[in-house]
Amino acid sequence: MLIVNEIFHSIQGESTHAGRPCVFVRLTGCDLRCTWCDTAYAFHDGQRMSVDDVVTALESYPSRLAELTGGEPLLQDDVYPLIDRLLGAGWDVLVETGGHLSLDRVPAAVTKIVDVKCPGSGEAARHDWNNVRWLTARDEVKFVVRDREDYDFARDAIGTHRLGARCGAVLLSPVHGTLAPERLAAWALEDGLDARVQLQVHKYIWGADARGV
Repeated sequence: MLIVNEIFHSIQGESTHAGRPCVFVRLTGCDLRCTWCDTAYAFHDGQRMSVDDVVTALESYPSRLAELTGGEPLLQDDVYPLIDRLLGAGWDVLVETGGHLSLDRVPAAVTKIVDVKCPGSGEAARHDWNNVRWLTARDEVKFVVRDREDYDFARDAIGTHRLGARCGAVLLSPVHGTLAPERLAAWALEDGLDARVQLQVHKYIWGADARGV
């Protein structure tokens, strides 16, 4: 059984898939408490659903792109049978994870979006850098940046761990409403950083506090 906070159909708001129609499965529970978290409602609220029930819910939508998110989706063991079912049915599957739990059980056919925690999150020490071994050219690594300290952390991590060579995309995302996107863009341009500056598209369309989008 899975504990599911919400299932909804929207456009993908982040990553290189931004703008694509996508069905989201937000699983309940997270063992991190990032200072800028915008989904704290997923820490506890949810309903128990079988893998069959979740797949049935997803198949009621026209999209064939699914993102499993949270919370932290890898905390629930039944996420792996769900992934297998979706892949077997021909879905494109994205998994957004904090990167502090091992990625060794995530199938190579999944696109892993690994959200590396910068110092401003309060959770930077939790990241497991051993996970770089599981990155492939289809995966993406994201840094949510609150300030210059976070940017410097991200820049150094990108170089130290050769992230540009290990994955398909490195993403820099400003904390919405805290760091002006033009400042982040200026820093990246000044350093010639091989990374994409991205915005949370859904927040510009529906507003920062909208749920189910």
